[in-house]
Amino acid sequence: MYDILWNLHYFCGLNHTKSILADLFPNYTEEKQSIRKFFRSYVYPAMFNMVVMALYNIVDRIFIGQGAGALAICGLALTLPCVSLLSTVGTLTGVGAAARISTSISLGNRSLACRILGNATVLNILLSTILIVYSLYHLDFILDIFGGSGQTIPYARKYMSILIPASLLTNLNFTYCHAIRASGFSRKSMTIVFAGVIANIILDPIFIFGFGLGIEGAAIATALSMCISSVLVIRHFRSPSNILKLQSKCFSPRFPILVSIVGIGMAAFIMNITTGMVNIIMNRYLENNGGDYAIGAFGIISSYSIQVSMLLMGICQGMQSVIGYFYAAGHRQMTLHILRKAIRTGSLIACCGFIIGEAFAPWLVKAFTSDPTLLQLSEEGLRYTFLAMPLLGFQLIVTSYFQSIRQAPKAITMNISRQFLFLIPALGLFSHWWGLTGIWLAIPFADLMATLIALFFLWRTDRKAD
Repeated sequence: MYDILWNLHYFCGLNHTKSILADLFPNYTEEKQSIRKFFRSYVYPAMFNMVVMALYNIVDRIFIGQGAGALAICGLALTLPCVSLLSTVGTLTGVGAAARISTSISLGNRSLACRILGNATVLNILLSTILIVYSLYHLDFILDIFGGSGQTIPYARKYMSILIPASLLTNLNFTYCHAIRASGFSRKSMTIVFAGVIANIILDPIFIFGFGLGIEGAAIATALSMCISSVLVIRHFRSPSNILKLQSKCFSPRFPILVSIVGIGMAAFIMNITTGMVNIIMNRYLENNGGDYAIGAFGIISSYSIQVSMLLMGICQGMQSVIGYFYAAGHRQMTLHILRKAIRTGSLIACCGFIIGEAFAPWLVKAFTSDPTLLQLSEEGLRYTFLAMPLLGFQLIVTSYFQSIRQAPKAITMNISRQFLFLIPALGLFSHWWGLTGIWLAIPFADLMATLIALFFLWRTDRKAD
């Protein structure tokens, strides 16, 4: 389930970090001091940023669960695959454009960087519009495929009928925040995201409880918070300090630029697509073995697991461009030291998440609902699905490491093998043997097997290097 937000962890632009790295690492022999500086300057801010972004997910579910009832939160959980698939456009254009923009700026070609952003905007709007029109026209059919029932589809329809059009802003904001970060304004990018989250936290209770709009109120609050983020994005691009000046000529499509954006962003795009597909399959098995409440329980479980995953992805995000730089520069020992430190930190966070999840499961799920059936299913599912949580830090960080050292096929293989080679077959077999409990157990099984593959790839890479 951590794969839902995997696309958010891409920090792009290795070349753009060189001047910063020169200050952070003046002497490569002072490894421990340098690594501490690296974590303070890159990893810890990235972790904070990712957790803030994850709050978008958890805030809606808490307010909907407490304000609109158990079936409403089950309907919200039903929308998870749709949200994941809609966000693929932002992933494709954001990751691809940011990498090209960073490289262009480092080479002093700002006009090309502006044209890249303009082309990414055009591509984003075109693809988002196609997805929005198709999704709205076939919404009931889509929700039925996603495992909906006569009780949950009305809630999901109310939520998605507002959120689907708003996904255009979501995808544009995602692309622009990547571009802002790639152009050297990482704090500004974080501020934009943080402002949207704070707005969502304030607006949710107003629309859900104050206006009595229930799940529709949550969707309106989310859409308005996206509008606020968009206003801040526009203000940044109009400010004198901004180096990406968008003029009308920047929006003229250039085929080579579009191809390069798609080529770079394709890996993240594929991961998002596979995540959406697996979520659909997961929902179908949950519906067949536990009904609507099982899907709702999975939504609650994923809300907490995403908080842990986003901390880990913050580590991945912070280390990725720096490891890529050192690897390209031939400083293999520094690369390995950063990797080891990241694995230790990530494993500690994952173990803490496991302990909290297992020890405080009843209190964690009560934040979302007071329904006895949903509480029981969520608590049981949380305990089972978290069995392999201590391995998650190693798995995510090693995957990110291979992306950083230009071995993306290995990273994609690890992700896809977890989804299609282990999780989907395990869902079929385990649910046949143990019902709903088997579905919960399929998740830690897939994580265990994916961790073994990550360990194997890391061992082989280390042997070849020696």
